[in-house]
Amino acid sequence: MIKISNVKKQYSSEVAIGPLEIDIPKAGLTSLIGPNGAGKSTTLLMIGRLLDIDEGQIAVADMDIASSKSKDLAKILTILRQENHFVTRLTVRQLVGFGRFPYTKGRLTKKDEEIISKYIDFLNLTDLEDRYLDELSGGQRQRAYVAMVLCQETEYVLLDEPLNNLDVAHSVQMMKHLREAANEFGRTIVTVLHDINFAAKYSDRICAMKYGQIAAFGSVDEVMDSETLTRIFETDIEIIDGPHGKVAIY
Repeated sequence: MIKISNVKKQYSSEVAIGPLEIDIPKAGLTSLIGPNGAGKSTTLLMIGRLLDIDEGQIAVADMDIASSKSKDLAKILTILRQENHFVTRLTVRQLVGFGRFPYTKGRLTKKDEEIISKYIDFLNLTDLEDRYLDELSGGQRQRAYVAMVLCQETEYVLLDEPLNNLDVAHSVQMMKHLREAANEFGRTIVTVLHDINFAAKYSDRICAMKYGQIAAFGSVDEVMDSETLTRIFETDIEIIDGPHGKVAIY
């Protein structure tokens, strides 16, 4: 479980996140949605200890992220930010191999190589594993980064806008991979998404934020409500029952 207790982040007298109080259950896929500036990415970065909190406590699998050692935290929690600045003259396989660093410190064993191959295959990157990152399309590169974080084999995976700069077809492909990772590997995946309908189709739970606060949290059926989403996004949103679940109509 990810337990967020009375967490606050103060940017200025006018801009603040929190207080946040939420328990994200173990396993499955939870999506953070909300308008721009709602605090979604900030919340994710605080969980991943890439951004300090001003008050409160965050615990992941009963480990206090503020006081836990980085080497211990790296074995239960991994995060992929929007901005990735790896040297482009890395191959896909070399990039994915970085996911093993908390365990090997760069000295890959035969078992590590097998794990790397497992996630390269899982993300359908086998034919690209010897290609350099700057030779890939945006969708291929994004899959390589996700393979890297999955290769770390942490129980908790945080993804900040993994669909950023992807077209609809690649976004669908990416969400299917994340759904499969949650199901097949039992991972707890928390992701920031802008598209309500992607969140509705692939998530187990949705956390909707507004003005730095948690405005709604629950199952897809609980949050995908016309009145709730209209209030959060401040625009008319109609929820209909489609053939594959609830769909938001703007």
